[in-house]
Amino acid sequence: MALSAFHDVRFPLAVAFGATGGPERRTEIVQLQSGHERRNARFSQSRRRFDAGSGVRSLGDLYELMAFFEARRGSLHAFRFRDPFDMKSCAPDGVVRATDQVIGTGTGSEARFALVKTYGTGADAVRRPITKPVPGTVKVAVAGVEKSGAAFTLDAEAGAVVFAAGHVPLAGQVVTAGFEFDVPVRFDTERLEASLTAFKAGQVPAVPLVEVQA
Repeated sequence: MALSAFHDVRFPLAVAFGATGGPERRTEIVQLQSGHERRNARFSQSRRRFDAGSGVRSLGDLYELMAFFEARRGSLHAFRFRDPFDMKSCAPDGVVRATDQVIGTGTGSEARFALVKTYGTGADAVRRPITKPVPGTVKVAVAGVEKSGAAFTLDAEAGAVVFAAGHVPLAGQVVTAGFEFDVPVRFDTERLEASLTAFKAGQVPAVPLVEVQA
């Protein structure tokens, strides 16, 4: 019996950029006799869902998709997916900068800082862990000064930057980062249904994907 794993490969980009979907929240709503509501969040973080079927535009795309599905054993193995709506530390059409996101404050001894992306401000802000940064895109600054690649390394599997000896941020120094990232997902189906006749008529198969904790 095969065990589930994370395959560090990316879903076909051409198909991904035509996908539909976005974040999902789960809220439990209880209607009181007074007419008021009590609402409780069941998820601490959003869970993203996508349908990549709308990104299939050619028979070549369809073949690549089916080959990818087979290689992942359907829903067994998770993989990287490029969210067409949210893939950078800045806006999707922006330029990644080392000061995009605050990821921590130096203590003088802490060398490891997890990558996060913040949505909103103040008490309502949500800090989303970024677990699948794209290697080669991560930029880091300390107290507003961008650091060279010799100052830190990237733990791409965990989504964290680790400062080298002699470069650890001093107490009180704000650490920021800019990056591109993927979403860890799996297929949310055990089969793909495709019809050549339907495809030529403009109908595409449903290809549901769901975010996972990789």
